[in-house]
Amino acid sequence: MTRARKIVGRITFVGAGPGDPGLLTTHAAEAIRAADIVIADATVPSTITALATGEVRPAETVPAETAKGLLAEARNGHNVTRLVAGDPFVDQGAVKEALAVAKTVVPFDVVPGIALGAGTAAYAGVPLGAVRTEADLSDVANADYDSLAHAAGTLVLTVEASEVQYVGEQLVANGLKPDTPVAISCSGTTTGQQTVVGVIGELELAAVGMTGTVVVAVGKAASQREKLAWWESRALYGWKVLVPRTKEQAGAMSDRLRGFGAVPVEVPTIAVEPPRTPTQMERAIKGLVTGRYEWIVFTSTNAVRAVREKFEEFGLDARAFAGVKIGCVGEATADAVRAFGIKPELVPSGEQSSEGLLADFPPFDDVLDPIDRVLLPRADIATETLAAGLRELGWEIDDVTAYRTVRAAPPAAEIRDAIKSGGFQAVCFTSSSTVRNLVGIAGKPHARTVVACIGPQTAATAREFGLRVDVQPESATIPALIDALAEFAVARAAAEKEKAAELAAKKASRPSSRRASR
Repeated sequence: MTRARKIVGRITFVGAGPGDPGLLTTHAAEAIRAADIVIADATVPSTITALATGEVRPAETVPAETAKGLLAEARNGHNVTRLVAGDPFVDQGAVKEALAVAKTVVPFDVVPGIALGAGTAAYAGVPLGAVRTEADLSDVANADYDSLAHAAGTLVLTVEASEVQYVGEQLVANGLKPDTPVAISCSGTTTGQQTVVGVIGELELAAVGMTGTVVVAVGKAASQREKLAWWESRALYGWKVLVPRTKEQAGAMSDRLRGFGAVPVEVPTIAVEPPRTPTQMERAIKGLVTGRYEWIVFTSTNAVRAVREKFEEFGLDARAFAGVKIGCVGEATADAVRAFGIKPELVPSGEQSSEGLLADFPPFDDVLDPIDRVLLPRADIATETLAAGLRELGWEIDDVTAYRTVRAAPPAAEIRDAIKSGGFQAVCFTSSSTVRNLVGIAGKPHARTVVACIGPQTAATAREFGLRVDVQPESATIPALIDALAEFAVARAAAEKEKAAELAAKKASRPSSRRASR
């Protein structure tokens, strides 16, 4: 009888890149999700460790101790991912850990990542070129400054901000010209990245106010930063934007905000719950199947979801809509219907709202329309505008409560304080209920916060609460809302720049600022 062989886990060294989760390779993301245990550097952002489905632990400060922990878990049959900031084989500590693992029979893999220096330089708009020298100056006292000062191409240095002055002095002392261009960046590839351009002889001035690890690009490439800067020059870069929606609903909006450089903060203001009694919805679904309705009109994605869930409950699918025309109040709702496998017959050609839908909705014709009834599945707090308008067009309405909206719990104290004190540069409202509920659970946004509303009804509600509406798109869709906010930010920045230039010109032209002449 042979003894069962103990299963040994696998160790995967994964490069987390310089900080932006979007720079993870597909292989890296899969390794993080698949691991039983993730052991991560302290500098790896939480947005990356959040991908893990297993346990996340911090790495030890001593490579030998980290290697012991990796091997112990692997020998217990666990698959372990060692998450390293930047690239594993650029980090000397991670290399030592890999060498320790290589001495054993435990299998290991390496998933490369983008190095901190190269990634940050690219996000700063500094083209490093094919010829460059990258150096990690974690030990500034023992660096070879003579070789660095005479290195070919662009010099890319990773160093602590507190050591920048010393490094600059050493490079100049070893032959680098004081007027050599430099670009220094902190918080590389994150929405907090800041880049300053200067010369190596005044490196300490450029780094004023920066902390932690910084990346210094030295050479002619640094002077191209003004033309190639893209990351920090986006319309909403660094803006903290309040998104009063649940995480499930906020996905598309938050992604679009990030694309413009903003930092979305999702705060649920409403929770969606089933109606108190299912009778109305059950009768409506039966009516759809038996041909009671000529039209069904959806006013929100939540209404589409509620009907779809009822279909699944009764074992029905999209075929139950056969012979029923479908109208949608906007493109977002229409997309939810299309995801159900159905093409809606009517979406507003103009304003995407109840009024826009009514403008295009056909009046009832007793010759052309065999049935005079419209199903309107909505929220329990929906306005009567649409139902009243359809009745005026001659239709009979079954106004059914498909779901209830209830006020969410108040957000954390720091979020409430930020809302009331101007900690958010903007807030994006997508419905009247989000306005009412946000004010109810957290208070009114500060007067300097930019208020963006998706449509006229939402804007009217915001004004009722005393808010100044700064942004309202022509089309009531989330993409149009975010695009309009970005355009507003660009216009305001241009106006502020022009105003600053005028003030500077006036100051320069004052008699007291000019020397008296004879």
